[in-house]
Amino acid sequence: MSTTNPATAADAGLNPRQRAMLRAVAGGRSQITCSSEPDLYVDGLPCCDQHSARDLVRTGLICPLASAGIGQLVAAGITASGRDALGA
Repeated sequence: MSTTNPATAADAGLNPRQRAMLRAVAGGRSQITCSSEPDLYVDGLPCCDQHSARDLVRTGLICPLASAGIGQLVAAGITASGRDALGA
């Protein structure tokens, strides 16, 4: 019989790379493009897993912090749900 650890229940479904991406956004190290298929940049470099970045946006864990033209970079922010997923 297995039990669920409360610390891991909040991040169910997130892989280690997605958790690292969330930590980078939470740390203020990320930018995101404004588009229907947003791209995430960490420390000025494009993220290697844009599919996961887009999943984080679609599931409401990260979001752009400002409105801008299509394709423009703005700061990325973590949502309350994203903070919950990190267990913060």
